[in-house]
Amino acid sequence: MLIMTPLGLLPAARARAQGAPLTVLSRAEGEILDALGETLLPGAAAAGITNYVDAQLAKDLPFLIYRYLDVPIPAADFYRGGLAALDAYSEATHGSAFADLSSSEKTTVVGGMAGGKPEGWEGPPAGLVYFVVRADAVDVVYGTEAGFERLGLPYLEHIAPPERW
Repeated sequence: MLIMTPLGLLPAARARAQGAPLTVLSRAEGEILDALGETLLPGAAAAGITNYVDAQLAKDLPFLIYRYLDVPIPAADFYRGGLAALDAYSEATHGSAFADLSSSEKTTVVGGMAGGKPEGWEGPPAGLVYFVVRADAVDVVYGTEAGFERLGLPYLEHIAPPERW
């Protein structure tokens, strides 16, 4: 998945590996998004979920599942609010930032998000944040030629990408 970064046009995973700076999300928000993406779908952080989402948020019309939902706030505000709510909820329930929780604690927190509105959650609806970030994780991990390969499926693009993702 090629994205425009301050380092140029790169696959999301390479942008992450090269430490491409984020342009919309803060570094702290990126850490939360990486941790959430990785909890929802192992491999999402290494695949560059944060760089992918950040690059999409920099566009006038982000190509994220969010754009197809009827959410009355701008995409960047939705992501920022959801990540802040997740971190605050994690601090309130586990005494630590979400990114610093153990794997089992992260799974517990994310399970509560999937179930609706966890008690004390303040921000965009937890279930919606879960749904949107999970879709982003699936896109970045499996929405590439390599992702299809890992699934054992043929990649049947109607327009071949200019380079292997």
